[in-house]
Formats: sequence, structure tokens, C-alpha cells
Amino acid sequence: MNNCTQATPKRRSERNRKRSKRRAIFCPIHRCYLDSASQKYRLFADRAGQLIQRGVKQKYALMLIASNTTVALEGEWLEAFWCSQCQSTNWYHLCQTGDRTYKVSLAPDQLWQQVTGVMDPQGNPSVGEFTRRQSRKIGFHGVKDFGAI
Repeated sequence: MNNCTQATPKRRSERNRKRSKRRAIFCPIHRCYLDSASQKYRLFADRAGQLIQRGVKQKYALMLIASNTTVALEGEWLEAFWCSQCQSTNWYHLCQTGDRTYKVSLAPDQLWQQVTGVMDPQGNPSVGEFTRRQSRKIGFHGVKDFGAI
């Protein structure tokens, strides 16, 4: 008789436990899963008041801004998500509150000034309406807008 115990094969569900789980980010309106439609765009603080709002002591916030021009905000970013119920893509401000838990809200306009590498959805305010309209046109027939004699 053999005293060796034979190892039982692991079930499929036990083998896949190492795979990362989906981020629990839900639509604030419909409470359904949101699918990411862009990369994460990290937020930066360039004024002491922005750090104080996030719980940093005033003295420490002033020293950080004096020594660095910008400070990366950990656990906060902007990201575009697709909602299957809304059938639209929206930009959200995400704050990581814990391990795999997030606070999700629509991205307010003032946060766009704290992000690098993203175009403002409302466009550059210094660009005129004519230039904005011309940049959206497809094809070469945009010359007709100039009204040549």
C-alpha cells in the first residue's frame, strides 16, 4: 500500500483567483458599471489652497508649493467612462477612498486647469468661433467660408 497522498487538481475558480478584479466604478446616475474610455489623467496642485482643501496643514502646504511648482495629488485623477445605460461618454473626477473603492463625480470645469495632457472639452477660450469651426471641418472645401470676390 502506498502512503503517498495524491494531490487533488484545483478547480478552475481557484486557479483564476490571482487575476486582477474589475475596478468597482459605477455610474452615479444608473449605478451600473462604467467602462473606461481613456487613460487616467493625474491631478496636480499649483496653489497652497488646493492642498489645504485636501487636508494638508497650511504651513506644510505653503512649504510644498514654495519648493515645488506643482505637487502631484495621489489617488485623484480624471478619466472618461462609457455608461451603457446613458449611451454616452462623460469625464469623471475619481478619488480613491480605499482598496478598490472610489468616489466618482462629474469633472467640474476648474479641475481641467490642474491636469496636464488633456484638452479642455469646452475648448481653448482664446480661440475664436471661426477658427474652432474651421478646425472641425473635414475636407478642403473650407475655403468657401472666406467669401472670396
